[in-house]
Parts: sequence; C-alpha cells; structure tokens
Amino acid sequence: MIVVPWLAKLSRLYQPRNPLFWLMVVFNLLSSVLIWLLHNRPLNGVATALVAVFALGNALFGIVLMLRLMREPKEEG
Repeated sequence: MIVVPWLAKLSRLYQPRNPLFWLMVVFNLLSSVLIWLLHNRPLNGVATALVAVFALGNALFGIVLMLRLMREPKEEG
C-alpha cells in the first residue's frame, strides 16, 4: 500500500480529545463569522479595519494551530 506523507499528516488534524483541535475550530469559525460581518454589514472605516485585522489574526492563529496538530503525533484513546 502506498502512503502519501502529507495525507498521513492531514489525518492528524482530527483530534477531538485534544484542546488544540477545538481552539483551531473556534478560531476558524470566528474568522468566518467576522468575514461574513465585513461583507454583509455596513461599517465605518475604523470598524472595518478592526474587524479585518481580527479576522486575519484568527485565521493566522487557526493555521498555526493546524500546523502544530499536523506535527504532533495523534493522541490515541
């Protein structure tokens, strides 16, 4: 059987017993909500910039947590 290395690492993302998994999910959901807010609500310039910075920050934190989960061995249990 041929195992693709990046596919094996991708399977490490789903770790419901690991708190980092849930933080990653929360950050990614919050980014989606903030982007929805930017597109569907009229905001002034300062509020738009602030919401955009928070959305980008949440997305970056989600990516960092995703990479960290992919590097760590999957918890068994």
